[in-house]
This record gives sequence, structure tokens and C-alpha cells, in this order.
Amino acid sequence: MSNSTTPPIALRPRDAAKILGVSPRTLWAWTQAGLIPCAKIGTGKRKTVLYSVADLQSWLSQQAGTKIGGNHGSA
Repeated sequence: MSNSTTPPIALRPRDAAKILGVSPRTLWAWTQAGLIPCAKIGTGKRKTVLYSVADLQSWLSQQAGTKIGGNHGSA
């Protein structure tokens, strides 16, 4: 029933870090600081953190816009 070519809607931390080009440790620091969007699923030992692909794309666009926008005003 599921198509194997369908992209995932959410990524585990290791995969999200790889796609973002940062270490898992850096991603975890950003997560704990609330700098990057994530979903915390489950409770106790079964608790996990997932990163929505759509949210990561939006976050990256905002980060790029912030850095680019910040550089236009300086000469």
C-alpha cells in the first residue's frame, strides 16, 4: 500500500543532522535550546524526537533569509 519512493514526513535525529550538515550533538544542542522545530513523541524510555521535513525546510529558509537580510544593511 505504501510507495517506497515517498519521501519521509519526519526524520530521526541522526538523519536530520546528516541532511542539515551538522553533527548529531549540534542538532541536539539546538533542540534543547529550542532553536529548531521538532516533535517529542512518547513517554519514558520510548520517548523520541522527530524532525518534520516541512518544518526543517521552513526553518532553513528563515535562517537563510535572516542571514542574507542581515548582510544587506551593512557596507
